[in-house]
Amino acid sequence: MTTRVLTGITPSGTPHLGNYVGAIRPAIAASRAPGIESFFFLADLHSLIKSQEPERTQRSTLEIAASWLACGLDPDSVWFYRQSDIPETTELMWFLTVVAGKGILNRAHAYKAAVDKNREEQLDDDAGITAGLFMYPVLMAADILIFNAHKVPVGRDQIQHIEMARDFAQRFNHIYGKEYFTLPEVIIDEQVATLAGLDGRKMSKSYHNTIPLFVPREELRKLVFSIVTDSRAPGEPKDTEGSALFQMYQAFATPEQTAAFAQAFAAGIGWGDAKQQLFERIDGELSPLRERYNALMAEPEKIEAILRRRGQQLREQFAIPLLKELRHAVGLRDLSSAGDAPKAVAVAAAKAALPLFKQYREKDGRFYFKLLDGEGQLLVQSEGFDSPRDAGQLIAVLKQAEQGDALQSELFRLEAGVEPVLAALRQLREAD
Repeated sequence: MTTRVLTGITPSGTPHLGNYVGAIRPAIAASRAPGIESFFFLADLHSLIKSQEPERTQRSTLEIAASWLACGLDPDSVWFYRQSDIPETTELMWFLTVVAGKGILNRAHAYKAAVDKNREEQLDDDAGITAGLFMYPVLMAADILIFNAHKVPVGRDQIQHIEMARDFAQRFNHIYGKEYFTLPEVIIDEQVATLAGLDGRKMSKSYHNTIPLFVPREELRKLVFSIVTDSRAPGEPKDTEGSALFQMYQAFATPEQTAAFAQAFAAGIGWGDAKQQLFERIDGELSPLRERYNALMAEPEKIEAILRRRGQQLREQFAIPLLKELRHAVGLRDLSSAGDAPKAVAVAAAKAALPLFKQYREKDGRFYFKLLDGEGQLLVQSEGFDSPRDAGQLIAVLKQAEQGDALQSELFRLEAGVEPVLAALRQLREAD
């Protein structure tokens, strides 16, 4: 069975070596694995939440697209497309919006962080917060569900968004009585490389310590030689531990080359010689990529043609047929075919009001569940379990609770009164 893996790429500025080592290079390598169907999209709609500068949005999208193509992404063997070229995504976003619980969106990390910041500054909770930021998780869910991706590689800060996508998909499937959507799973790579920047901190645009990926050769050399090192002279042994220079070399070298470089450190290599070796190692890998990047940037119409072609193919193969099916599912139909509409509406309304048990895994590695009412409000929150089976067994027991004393346990806590919880459990039993 083919596994669909979907990766979103936000067009925000020029990529640097940290982006290349931590995201671009490993993602392209993973896309070549057998049995994988890879989807890579430029999240230009998402980028509008943070920036409303048209020229910057256009330029960043071009630079990011050229970077991935220059680094070896093959647009004929993977799906490489621009988010805004799939208009069905925003239509699907609306279908998900009408089933998404506002209570769930209220708990989104980015929105909560913005509210907390306003409170610290004694401002109105929603001061300066756009509906785009609030609805970001729904658009992200639509990006994933429109192609029924099985797996989504994300950082730990994005796990919550995948859980929300699963929740919205489950609700839609339940309300409309069919498994229209695959429930996506998170891929967390614990071995993702993070590169140190010029000052020894993590390479990041916010620290202004980056080395742009495709700077000219001489500028690359100057930047490498500006990496901060200590004052130990040639002949003095040097530590590899905590050395930004050594870590950067390791990211571009084989294990054998890295071992030899470590020996040179122990033998007291001079910092100038060490930086020269690092420069040659990085430039050796990036030089052919830089040539391809410059050629692509000189002919942006070729990048535009690739994105439009793959976007149209995706629409015809996946998006248009799916939205046709979903429109029928929700009742946006040819009126001449109306038959048992009143009965269907009544059934859908009954399903929409049902509570929902949701199981998930937290970053502590343990398994949890929660009970939400039909509006998405939290009723019951569990403690952590060692396995999903343990959590599932307690859910099965909890579903049978008919009296308040059955809700007394150290393994979960009530976030609402006893009566609302019992009423929700009764609804689930009656629905079964």
